[in-house]
Amino acid sequence: MTDTTDDIAEEISFQSFEDDCKLLGSLFNDVLLREVGSDFMEKIERTRILAQSALNLRLAGIEDTAELLEKQLTSEISKMSLEEALTLARAFSHFLNLMGIAETHHRVRKVCNVPQLSRSCNDVFSKLLQGGISPDELYDTVCKQGVEIVLTAHPTQINRRTLQYKHIRMAHLLEYNDRPDLGLEDRETVIEDLVREVTSLWQTDELRRQKPTPVDEARAGLNIVEQSLWKAVPHYLRRVSSSLKKLTGKPLPLTCTPIKFGSWMGGDRDGNPNVTAKVTKEVSLMSRWMAIDLYIREIDSLRFELSMNRCSDRLSRLADEILEKEASAQEHLESRGPHVGRSQQKIPSQQGLSLPTQLPPRADLPSCAECGESQYPKLEVPMTDYMPLNRQEVQGISSNGSGQSLQIRIANGTSVNSNGSQQSLTPRGSSSSSSQLLQKKLFAESQNGRTSFQKLLEPTPPKRAGIAPYRIVLGEVKEKLLKTRRLLELLLEGLPCEYDPWDYYETSDQLLEPLLLCYESLQSSDAGVLADGRLSDLIRRVATFGMVLMKLDLRQEAARHSEALDAITTYLDMGTYSEWDEDKKLEFLTKELKGKRPLVPPNIEVGPEVKEVLDTFRVAAELGSESLGAYVISMASNASDVLAVELLQKDARLAVSGELGRPCPAGTLRVVPLFETVKDLRGAGSVIRKLLSIDWYREHIQKNHTCHQEVMVGYSDSGKDAGRFTAAWELYKAQEDVVAACNEFGIKITLFHGRGGSIGRGGGPTYLAIQSQPPGSVMGTLRSTEQGEMVQAKFGLPQTAVRQLEIYTTAVLLATLQPPQPPREEKWRSLMEDLRKELLTTEKYVLVISGHEKLSENNRSLKKLIESRLPYLNPMNMLQVEILKRLRRDDDNNKLRDALLITINGIAAGMRNTG
Repeated sequence: MTDTTDDIAEEISFQSFEDDCKLLGSLFNDVLLREVGSDFMEKIERTRILAQSALNLRLAGIEDTAELLEKQLTSEISKMSLEEALTLARAFSHFLNLMGIAETHHRVRKVCNVPQLSRSCNDVFSKLLQGGISPDELYDTVCKQGVEIVLTAHPTQINRRTLQYKHIRMAHLLEYNDRPDLGLEDRETVIEDLVREVTSLWQTDELRRQKPTPVDEARAGLNIVEQSLWKAVPHYLRRVSSSLKKLTGKPLPLTCTPIKFGSWMGGDRDGNPNVTAKVTKEVSLMSRWMAIDLYIREIDSLRFELSMNRCSDRLSRLADEILEKEASAQEHLESRGPHVGRSQQKIPSQQGLSLPTQLPPRADLPSCAECGESQYPKLEVPMTDYMPLNRQEVQGISSNGSGQSLQIRIANGTSVNSNGSQQSLTPRGSSSSSSQLLQKKLFAESQNGRTSFQKLLEPTPPKRAGIAPYRIVLGEVKEKLLKTRRLLELLLEGLPCEYDPWDYYETSDQLLEPLLLCYESLQSSDAGVLADGRLSDLIRRVATFGMVLMKLDLRQEAARHSEALDAITTYLDMGTYSEWDEDKKLEFLTKELKGKRPLVPPNIEVGPEVKEVLDTFRVAAELGSESLGAYVISMASNASDVLAVELLQKDARLAVSGELGRPCPAGTLRVVPLFETVKDLRGAGSVIRKLLSIDWYREHIQKNHTCHQEVMVGYSDSGKDAGRFTAAWELYKAQEDVVAACNEFGIKITLFHGRGGSIGRGGGPTYLAIQSQPPGSVMGTLRSTEQGEMVQAKFGLPQTAVRQLEIYTTAVLLATLQPPQPPREEKWRSLMEDLRKELLTTEKYVLVISGHEKLSENNRSLKKLIESRLPYLNPMNMLQVEILKRLRRDDDNNKLRDALLITINGIAAGMRNTG
């Protein structure tokens, strides 16, 4: 069973958890009674009681009687009809999911009620200072920390997103139910809402009927950012900053963020032919679109908040410049007369945006509350024949600077001024009765000063001197964000678009510049308390998420790169690359990397698989390191595997740069070898030494990647290759060797841990996993994957996400400042080798060393959480065996397959990982 926030290693009070389980279980029983009837409800309850009785007897040591009850349970399950088996599987699966919801809520409740949590920033920072670490060293180490959490999809991820959202809503209802100020009627309303959610759960198909596409997986990852991480990151950074200020006297710098996020969803093509260059580009653009959309919402709320006039001279000058530019643009438009082309509609309308045109979503809430709605609000103009104007239809709202002329431009080309004049921006020959009706309505409203309703939402713009300078500056920010979002929409739709870099945001530094100016202005105007609220949260979001939310890693198998080079060298009559020995490969690759000409001819003809590899490098060159993270080589085993990717990357960048007539955007991608099998892990240190001994490569790392070498180690394949214990020991030794190799050449190391959810895939408590790394392997930097179900479990709710981010920060900090001692005695290493060879005796060693009679005896919380699920898990396992038997006799029975998948889902939900 895998934890969600590492707190599973601590004792917790179970009373409130059990109360929530009883509440949800009781509501679910009521729903089942209505849905399946009393007769089958008796079967469900009998199955649960038999399983519970057998469990109790086993715990009491009465094995024979327990075995008899289990045989009876197996017999009864075998006599069930297919429909009964399917219903039982669904019922127990939902019971286990409801227990998971209750447990997650209980952990959130615990975090809220404990004055100082262990492993929190306050706790760990204090202990480090007490242990002799100076305040300056602590401060500098936190500020320089670089942790990246990489979200990945997994084919065994079980729950449909629809069900995940229902689970989240139920967690929110449990939280609301805990409020002590709820009256009887309010509490009854909460229960009614829970009943609705439980009913909806039961009546919803649990199974995915179609395999999610890579874009679907990427969208799910972006939803985690929107629903949780977007809210969690500012809270987490406030905790870090306040702890630093309290203990060292200095807050966390505003643009400093110890944790960032990456993604493999849409970039991991290892063994997945559906992840193509086109998909990677679409996912990257979609991620940019989502980032811009979230920033627009935040800017709306911020503009509403920053209504004050007092500001710095620098900000005042900028606001004046914006107004003058807007007035000049408006005069230029008016001087062109009533008949202008469509391109003129793109002139910005800053001054009209100097005041919020309507109340931002949830603007009445403080900045520490959750963000606004996920759907950006549409502007709707009430009229006789109701015709809403969405944000595509309303091209702009502007005034001439005196507050006497309001101009609304709409998508059909009409421009209406509040002074009564009307301009036609419609292309010649196009007209419609609906557009004429809309024009008349807008004209009438402009004559009458607009509807009273619209007046309330859009107050008359004041005289120029009275416009809040912050709103003017942020109005321009919003205008550029809107243009950037529209550009991304055109790119995603594959439509032609005009491109002027001055009109769009390409980098996070460009967006940060006006925000930091506003922050400095508020600080210098005795409004620091305002600066450190919603504005500082937005600045920290930009610093953390950048313009893409999560940089996308690319991953491909080493053999695919060899195939591409085979095609290239064969086409150039140079021989077959894959047939050369390692020395000849390195000589060829190094020579080409030092050259200035492209290797791949533009007219080369290759097969579809090789073309896909080359297309991927081309997309990487077009997007650059602003959008993409690392290029991971799976099944890497030689230095040539890394140089092959460096060469293909360099060649693509040369080609794209030549076509663009300018350098490629941003920098080259980091190339990261992934060592997975035991054989490759044992050779990892030698590969890194060979790479760093090559002058070109070492200078490249120093110049382009801040003297950092990144190496990834795989937990899943090594575990399958040699077993969990052997793999853990080989991973430990491989990391020691890689660290030593980098130290020999004066190169810093960042280790990237490819961990899954289950123990067999490297899963387990994050804090303990980081603390157990070899000394020197965590020197302020770390990358780690969070996979499939664990992404939702750890980061699905803002409260659990904040806790998890704190745990990453404090664990890496401790491993950096107080690393574990290396194994000194050769006897200890010999013992580990012996244990690796004699895995079956490991349990005995553990019990002898710990003095326990059973495993996990010292962790009563974990023991109880597992035991509370066994009355549902044990029958599910028996049911799964029975279904497999039937399926072997009737392989084409789709209902049996559904039942099997539901048992898999249920067991995974019960154990809280998918393996």
